[in-house]
Amino acid sequence: KYRFPSPTKLLITPDHYIFRMLYSQGISLEEVGIPPLDGAPAVASDEEVWQTFADHFYLFRGTPTGMWLTQELHDVFGVTEKLTSQSAAAIYAQIDQRLQSPDFTPRRLYEQFNIEVLCTTDPATSDLSHHAAIRDSGWSGRIVPTFRPDAVVNLDAAGWRGQIDALSQVSGIDVGDYASFIQALEQRRAAFKEMGATATDHAAVTPFTERLSAQDADIILRRALGGEVADGDVKRFTGHMLMEMARMSVEDGLVMQLHPGSLRNHNPQLLEKFGPDMGADIPVATEFTRNLKPLLNEFGNHPNFRLILFMLDESTLSRELAPLAGHYPALRLGPPWWFFDSWNGMTRFRELVSETAGLYNTVGFNDDTRAFASIPARHDLARRVDANWIANLAVRHIIDMDDAAEMIDAAAYGLVKAAYRL
Repeated sequence: KYRFPSPTKLLITPDHYIFRMLYSQGISLEEVGIPPLDGAPAVASDEEVWQTFADHFYLFRGTPTGMWLTQELHDVFGVTEKLTSQSAAAIYAQIDQRLQSPDFTPRRLYEQFNIEVLCTTDPATSDLSHHAAIRDSGWSGRIVPTFRPDAVVNLDAAGWRGQIDALSQVSGIDVGDYASFIQALEQRRAAFKEMGATATDHAAVTPFTERLSAQDADIILRRALGGEVADGDVKRFTGHMLMEMARMSVEDGLVMQLHPGSLRNHNPQLLEKFGPDMGADIPVATEFTRNLKPLLNEFGNHPNFRLILFMLDESTLSRELAPLAGHYPALRLGPPWWFFDSWNGMTRFRELVSETAGLYNTVGFNDDTRAFASIPARHDLARRVDANWIANLAVRHIIDMDDAAEMIDAAAYGLVKAAYRL
């Protein structure tokens, strides 16, 4: 029965692809409807935010965001007029009217978009009550959680000590040492799996991995619980916990995803005023081969393990990632994400990895959008990129037409279902 409150709150406010571009042109986040942490209201109404967005829609020309927005306005909301300063009010009214229709509730759009499964990303401390409510509602849609423990395994995470207390509460296990910490994480993974989860997700600046002894891990954790983090503790403990997450994935079958290479909150003034996830995360150079060697040496050959790697450093694609995925049976390459899920970015990805890793060591396409209405457009763009790449192989007689038909079906549908064990 939920209704999206307005075109602005559906299409603009949750989408950092949009407001980071506007911010880069000197438009404050308050002007795009994002209130500061001090509780002061945003300075613009939804209609005013939409007008500002339309006034600056030209900024998105040639970008994937512009392509997605144009397609979703047309395909989802029936907008046939170009979005400009002059057309903004009429288009806002048209979308707003559509959002009042029973056909534009989240569940009806889920069904119209032909979504088979939608995965949320949830902290280890989540009680998953929203997922329980969906399950108990009798609705046929499949929405499952994804286990993301960063806030409790990264010792430098904001509010880490409070997150440990929350982990204790939700798991029913008093986390006071390393053994109870591991026990609580295993309990939460089991709860996530019970609610339908098939995957975990992990973010780190680097994909560094290291196996610590249980004694050393306990010393570091106890020190952190006491409010002290020594030099090197954060990196070593996070690296060790990636090893432990892999070990748990071998045991419980959850697919492990790793998203390294983002320096979070590059703009401290924005972080202080608005909090995290405001478009100020910037990619950094990443090294995979040496950093992942301990993890892959221990688990990369195990038949129960599945690791999906994502990158924000294109220089690693043909030099490191394709050779790694072309060797270790547990490893698959996730699609380009964030700054690279564009026509050119996805094309470069196929060209750089396929000669070494092939198509079948990649996982097709899964998007990580916060912009719900853009899901069909994002997947359509990915399918067009893959179809174009496969067609080029066919016309050059590198593959035949039967191969091409099988490959596009795999890229668009089969690979991602198999990779995520859906």
